Amino acid sequence: MLRRLAAVAIAAAALVGINATPTRAATTPSFHLVYTDGFNTPTKLGAFRDCNHNADTRAAYCAGLSGSVRANWWAYPAGWPDTATQRGYKVGGYYDPASTLWIAPSSSGDGQLHIRMWRGASGPVHSATIVPKAAMGLRYGKYEERFRVSHVATGYKSAHLLWPVDDDGCSEIDFPELEWDTQVAAFAHPSNCGQQVGVDTGKSWNQWHTSRIEWTPGRIVFLLDGKVVGSTTKSVPATPMDWDIQNESALNGESAAPNSWGQMDITYVKVWSWS
Repeated sequence: MLRRLAAVAIAAAALVGINATPTRAATTPSFHLVYTDGFNTPTKLGAFRDCNHNADTRAAYCAGLSGSVRANWWAYPAGWPDTATQRGYKVGGYYDPASTLWIAPSSSGDGQLHIRMWRGASGPVHSATIVPKAAMGLRYGKYEERFRVSHVATGYKSAHLLWPVDDDGCSEIDFPELEWDTQVAAFAHPSNCGQQVGVDTGKSWNQWHTSRIEWTPGRIVFLLDGKVVGSTTKSVPATPMDWDIQNESALNGESAAPNSWGQMDITYVKVWSWS
């Protein structure tokens, strides 16, 4: 699979092109809430299985799911290679939703989506990407989630990204992204295949954060915990995109150790369309 290649991790000193000075995001009356999920429907580990049905479309589904979870969510099918595997890294991963995804209440009582990637005594990482179907194929919008990496381990990363439906090979918007043992960053890949722009938020993955991407004609804004951390107007994509909550093997030269695991928890997601 050459479809979902996340941004290459680069040092904060090399990040260019982001305006990190705004104090608030521009508002618009044209956003409309189309989906929200607080993960209040318990779903056992193992239910996200048999997901290779109508892949990458709103008709996609995982046959092991039922009810509202099946109707609203899809996951990359078992056996799809992650970015590190596609690039031939020493330790890469393959997607395995049945062993990595489940929904359950937390100790505080709120619902949570749990994403636990792992590696056995040898072999690849078991990676995980989950996709809210209401956020597939939108042209512009807002995408928000509240997340924390509750178990940090070397060799695991996230690239929660907007990816073009037409696979144009250039357009991509990533936030939050980077390895879990580093800091949360954002990246935007221009539609003209020019140099990516990015921002290092300076925030650790192991604390609760709320991230938001605001994507409108000619402008992308990144917010973390209600504050604008960066924006760009450089060749902003104008093609319909999917929101993929993608988690995979590290791309910065680190490798997941044998018998290691890392876990991210998400308390809610929200999606707004733009018209």
